[in-house]
Amino acid sequence: RHFWGWLNAVFNKVDYERIQAVGPDRAASEWLLRCGALVRYQGHQKWQQDYNGLPTGPSGKYKIEAINAIDSCIMYRGFDYLDGLEHVTEIKLQKCIYIQDECLQKLSETKNLQKSLLQLWIISCGNITDKGIIALHKLTNLEYLYLSDLPGIREKETTIGILQQALPNLELELDLE
Repeated sequence: RHFWGWLNAVFNKVDYERIQAVGPDRAASEWLLRCGALVRYQGHQKWQQDYNGLPTGPSGKYKIEAINAIDSCIMYRGFDYLDGLEHVTEIKLQKCIYIQDECLQKLSETKNLQKSLLQLWIISCGNITDKGIIALHKLTNLEYLYLSDLPGIREKETTIGILQQALPNLELELDLE
């Protein structure tokens, strides 16, 4: 188990030179696929899941529009890859054991995501607490948020109230005990 944690940390190490060399979308795609997540590009219906099948072309041709991180090993350490992404409209975080409050804080403080992110699903991420959910208030263009199976949320009414006050146009769907 310790070995896998170490390997996942290696997969999440940000390579800033790579981002410069191939552009933010390609570098983020490589990171996400290495960690077991899927990406969908603008103008495409199909999810990219094969690292070796990543599309080639000029830098900037393929823009990430959606991230589907189900059972992926993405962790805070890799979230700097999100900084340069300008077209991400939806993110699904489901059964991500390394996702914690700091990840949601980083997500909500990423300037480009504050502008582009419209839909977010957080499902069965056991390390998320009220603090992480409240941090999402900085995603001012967020239109839809789905929260499910988050045992770390202890003050549900207070947390949801804060979020709804900060984001009055947010459609919030809850499946929390």
